[in-house]
Order: sequence, then structure tokens, then C-alpha cells
Amino acid sequence: MRDDKLLSKISALLRQAEGTDNEHEAQTFMQAAQRLATAASIDLALARAHDPAARKNTTPVSRQITIGVARKRGLKTYVQLFAVIASANDVTVDVAHNSTFVLAYGFESDIDTCEALYTSLVIQMVAASDAYLKSGAYKTETAERVVTRDYGWRTRKVVEETQLSPITARLNFQSAFAARIGLRLSDARDAAREEALTVADGPKTSASTALALRNKEIEVRDFYREKSTARGNWRSSSASAGYSEGARRAGDRAGRRAKIGADREFGTSRGALEA
Repeated sequence: MRDDKLLSKISALLRQAEGTDNEHEAQTFMQAAQRLATAASIDLALARAHDPAARKNTTPVSRQITIGVARKRGLKTYVQLFAVIASANDVTVDVAHNSTFVLAYGFESDIDTCEALYTSLVIQMVAASDAYLKSGAYKTETAERVVTRDYGWRTRKVVEETQLSPITARLNFQSAFAARIGLRLSDARDAAREEALTVADGPKTSASTALALRNKEIEVRDFYREKSTARGNWRSSSASAGYSEGARRAGDRAGRRAKIGADREFGTSRGALEA
């Protein structure tokens, strides 16, 4: 069940984040948006814990979300970005074998939050990596990758250092960007949860809040186990793709500066990003 007034408030905070050139102001608005989303999620969990009708009417759902078109390079970093956003908002994801879409499992309002954050951040991630490549800074960096060498009667995996290519630079940059965003959102979520437990009216209420959150986590987990048909574990990167410390540092810096915002209202449709 979607609370449109709440989503409008969160969306307004996110637009404020995008509308300022001050990094600290953008960070404040972003944290406020994530904390408001977390607080709403806690309220929903408490309502369901105490109201059988709410528990019956509000249950986990699954939703397919398009990430990109097949054979586009870098889709794994897009999936990584969505996955870290989902992790901070009580949503579990399965990933298509070619990374063109994800299946999100959780409560509808939490998935709405994930989509809104992703819509803005994926555009920023690609724009920042484009600017990094255009600057030419990657040309002075190197990459390390694991390769298999044939030594006659045996083969051995070795680490090989090469000049950093544009595609390897982009992949490392975007992966580090996504990782930094995940940390920022998780910090904001943890602060909101700690505040909710701290301001609770006595130990009994605090325990009730903690129990409601735990029950919500178990419900999403059980729903996922029932509905998911995924096989194996998804990995965001491969050692053979190449690792560049310089590109990752640049991506991390961009992730720190990113404005957590939305370019449209929550819950509206979004097409795949053309990378």
C-alpha cells in the first residue's frame, strides 16, 4: 500500500539535494530523505505488528526493474548500484544472467524508494564516469588483472599489470561509485533506526520496535525463498576484468559528491538507461 503524501515529501527532499551545489547541503538532504524513508518503513512494520488488517493488506511483492539492454558494457555496475540501494531499504534482489534486469522482493513502498534513488544515481554515475574518461586522467593509471599463463607442462594464474583501458577505467570507476553510495545510504538508514529505538517510550516499546523490524526482515526473507527461482550467487565483478586503484579512487570521490535525488516522482515508470 503506497503513501503518496509520504513519497511526495521524500521526493521533495531528493530534489532539494539535486538543486544545491553545496556538497554538505546535498549530503544533509540525502540523509534526510533516506532517514524519512527508513522511518516510514519502521512505522509500517509497527502498524502491521499491531493491526491484523494492515498485516493482511500489506504484504511483500516482487517487481521486475529494467537495468539496460543486452550486451551493453558495464551493466554489472548498474546492477551493483541498484543492489546497494536495495540493501539499505530492506529489499532483496535477483539478477538476470545478462544483468539486463533485476527482480526486487520487498514491500511496495520500499521498492518505490529504491527505484527513485536508482533513477537519479545511475544517471549521475554514468555522467561522472564520462567526465573522468574525458579528462584523460585514466591514461596515467595502470590496471592489474589475473591471467592464466602456459608454462609448458603446467599453467599458472598470475597478476599482470597493463595500461588502463577506457572500459576498465569505467568499470572500476562505476563500481567504486556504487560502493560509496551503498555506504552513505546504509549510514543514513542505521542512524534512523537507532533514533527510532532510542526515542521509543521505554524499554518495552523499544523492544516492540526491534521485534517488528525483525519480523519484517523474516517476512521478506521467507517471501523471497518462496518466490525466487534464482540459481547461484551474483558477483559484481571478475578478477579477469582488471583492477585499477586510481580509477576506483576517482569513482569513490564521485560517489561521495553524488547528490541523492530523483528527477521524477516516485512510482513512475522508467525505461532502461542507454549506456
